[in-house]
Amino acid sequence: MNDQDNNVSFFRFEDLRIYAKATDYITWLYQETAGFILEVADCKNVLRDSFLKSAQSIALNMAEGSSRNKTQFLYYLKMAKSSVRECVVFTEIAYKLGIFSDDAKEYSRNQLMELTKMVGSLIASLQRSANSMIRDEKEDDFDDSIL
Repeated sequence: MNDQDNNVSFFRFEDLRIYAKATDYITWLYQETAGFILEVADCKNVLRDSFLKSAQSIALNMAEGSSRNKTQFLYYLKMAKSSVRECVVFTEIAYKLGIFSDDAKEYSRNQLMELTKMVGSLIASLQRSANSMIRDEKEDDFDDSIL
């Protein structure tokens, strides 16, 4: 069988739309902040490095969590959501320092809003699934022979 015939990735997280969106955001951020690098001691470099680390953390937490059990995956997704919020702060700082234009700020915020909604939806879906499993287990534990 040809690898191209297989539409499902070996790594489950690569099949998540939110993972693709997160990597698209990282790529955009690298391109948008390419001009940050000036002098070694420049505060823009520190901002760029921290901003990129937070953006990368969104995708990295999804990747790491996807290999864990459901409870741990939820934890990592919540960490990814925290990284999204960090990026919101970095977006505002970049804008206030004149590094981001109005358009860049708007694009960044829109992408981050979409990412947080997607992560939130995935969290809610996993929590519903986990709660459903717990209810099913409780129903299985019910012994109707005592009636």
